[in-house]
Amino acid sequence: MTTYTWAVTALYTQTVGTEQDYVVIANYTVVGVDGDHSAELSNIARFSTASVSPFIPYADLTEDTVIDWIQQDLGVDGVANLEACIQGQIDSQINPPVVPVNTPLPWATPVTN
Repeated sequence: MTTYTWAVTALYTQTVGTEQDYVVIANYTVVGVDGDHSAELSNIARFSTASVSPFIPYADLTEDTVIDWIQQDLGVDGVANLEACIQGQIDSQINPPVVPVNTPLPWATPVTN
């Protein structure tokens, strides 16, 4: 069973109207861990003032609030797709894909001098 951990790694703000430090971009990482195997993806979320409304003063923000914004921005399908991509990486570690080998042709005779 894979456990997913979301983390915010950076926030970018700007002044919007009369509000200072309005979060407009969040960098985030999602790590999936299944036993001894793990994989991660990092991305950014861009927010409009409507998506982070009502305004929360920067000093009052929590990581959980920003992660909620990110997940709402992605939507249920976006979150599921991101976690499925991480799960695919973990599955490839657990059961590596078979890689074909370029083998000499059976009818080719080696050249000897």
